[in-house]
Amino acid sequence: MKIVLATGNKGKLREFKQMCTEEVVAFSELLGEFEIVEDGHTFSENALIKARTIYEKLCKQYPQENYLVISDDSGISLPVLNGSPGIYSARYAGVGVTDKDNLYKLIDAVKEKGLKYTPAYYTAAIAVVSKYGEYVVHGWMHGNVIDEARGEKGFGYDPMFIPSEMKLTLGELNDEIKSEISHRGKALALAKPIIEMLQKF
Repeated sequence: MKIVLATGNKGKLREFKQMCTEEVVAFSELLGEFEIVEDGHTFSENALIKARTIYEKLCKQYPQENYLVISDDSGISLPVLNGSPGIYSARYAGVGVTDKDNLYKLIDAVKEKGLKYTPAYYTAAIAVVSKYGEYVVHGWMHGNVIDEARGEKGFGYDPMFIPSEMKLTLGELNDEIKSEISHRGKALALAKPIIEMLQKF
């Protein structure tokens, strides 16, 4: 059974490969690059949309193979902004924008509220799709966002997010610590037993 990751995000792919003991292949290596329309209303809906789309295309193109597709949809939410950016985290500053565009738009939104820092949390929904069914698990990471970017590590909003009980942003923390506390790491820890179970069939 081949494990395929349904994302074109290089940062997510790197994190998944660091956290998985099994070999994970990006869908683009098998199907080429293409956009998936994420029109769900929740993180779990969008994760399932991506995983189903890739799984169906793989089954059509490689019917003799047995695939397990993993997809993640994640984002950051600020209560002070009524939960924004939320599911729109990847396109908060518009379509076709960079991580830095999104980051600095959120920094500006925090500044407009007259705040130096404010509570925030990351959500990750991981979907697992195979011929044996569909599963979704969630992970969360709570903390605060600040009105500046600090650190060059991670991706997305990491340089402005300080996890609870820490003083450094995710952009300043090393990958090992981030993997232990991150929303994606927590969700993947729940997904691993499902993946291992399905691989035995």
